[in-house]
Amino acid sequence: MALLLLRMGVSVALLVAFFSSLIPSSEAYDPLDPNGNITIKWDVLQWTPDGYVAVVSLYNYQQYRHIQSPGWKLGWVWAKKEIIWAMNGGQATEQGDCSKFKSNIPHCCKKDPEIVDLLPGTPYNMQIANCCKGGVLNSWAQDPANAIASFQVSVGQAGTTNKTVRVPRNFTLKSPGPGYTCGSAKVVRPTKFFSQDGRRTTQAHMTWNVTCTYSQIVAQRSPTCCISLSSFYNDTIVNCPTCSCGCQNNKLGSCVEGNSPYLASVVNTHNKDSLTPLVQCTSHMCPIRVHWHVKVNYKEYWRVKITVTNFNYRMNYSQWNLVTQHPSFDNLTTIFSFNYKSLNPYGVISFLFSDDTAMLWGIKDYNDLLMTAGPDGNVQSELLFKKDPKSFTFEKGWAFPRRIYFNGDNCVMPPPDAYPWLPNASTRVMSSILLPFITIWTALTFLMVYA
Repeated sequence: MALLLLRMGVSVALLVAFFSSLIPSSEAYDPLDPNGNITIKWDVLQWTPDGYVAVVSLYNYQQYRHIQSPGWKLGWVWAKKEIIWAMNGGQATEQGDCSKFKSNIPHCCKKDPEIVDLLPGTPYNMQIANCCKGGVLNSWAQDPANAIASFQVSVGQAGTTNKTVRVPRNFTLKSPGPGYTCGSAKVVRPTKFFSQDGRRTTQAHMTWNVTCTYSQIVAQRSPTCCISLSSFYNDTIVNCPTCSCGCQNNKLGSCVEGNSPYLASVVNTHNKDSLTPLVQCTSHMCPIRVHWHVKVNYKEYWRVKITVTNFNYRMNYSQWNLVTQHPSFDNLTTIFSFNYKSLNPYGVISFLFSDDTAMLWGIKDYNDLLMTAGPDGNVQSELLFKKDPKSFTFEKGWAFPRRIYFNGDNCVMPPPDAYPWLPNASTRVMSSILLPFITIWTALTFLMVYA
């Protein structure tokens, strides 16, 4: 059907809109990562006299959205009167009321426990595999080896068979703030485990999964990043739209003048544990600005410079990433100081489209840490593209990105009519308007001279 529509002259943009209309509408749906989610897997591995021992794992199947320090928090509500006797690889943030236990005191007696990861450097006898990263959970495309977190929990006052165990309810996942919405736990086929030599298979007594999806609207009402544009062929610098992430007179936000003599004291005394950004006062008020500059035009190539600037005095962005859409990523030749991976957001219909979505992130121990606002609070790289004679042009803003995400959040783009245009674009427009008048004037002059 898609090929038929293309042969009938339907544009690719309309075709994308058509297929998007087939997908159920949801605020948590991300068109560039349609299958992205965090899956929580609960494996019951051993029965105990009054319950069971389970390993709980978080799998970050999101391509580019990760959870950074201070890390994830996982909560739920017990179905009966369960308690947590002991834990490895994680801990409950509160013990709760365990006063009815006289000798052996449980680790947590709360009806709705909240679990956090242990910190790096935790003693080995308290660790399990994939634990103890301080709650940091990297994205699947960027660092799959560190996209999994696990902890072990010994549950008491619970069932001791598959028929008597009840799955917890109302799972919540914080990152560490809001944004994720978790579905109900679903009992699935028990997980199978393979020995190191691959010759023996064991399986969990019982397994259930929980799927959590992210919504930027749930996470925060205001955007967190914006895009500015410039080019070699136009002196105009298109800044981020005014108040992209809030305004300076917004009582809910706060900002600091970059040249203020009291800057250091304000930053040092401000509550650093708060999740609310403390940003430098700008017209856009965004913690992050991404600048796209069309730098050079060669005979067969063209070059772009990308600069990411941090205006947040409260946050070092570790393992940051950009996701960018531009039709020329199908012809990317060289990227000079970022890592690059092509993403395929179109799934089964990807053969109809060019490779237009790219994920960019820093090189380890070089520029993978985006420092807080200040002189060192930026990272930059240049991209070299080969020209495609069928599509390449500098006209009508074609050289600028269609969409940019920073750490999974959609950034505010300038309006298309503000993009830097070719200098001769206005000349061509004026010439087309004045052409009839010029023709009449020439004819009248000819008649007056030769009459």
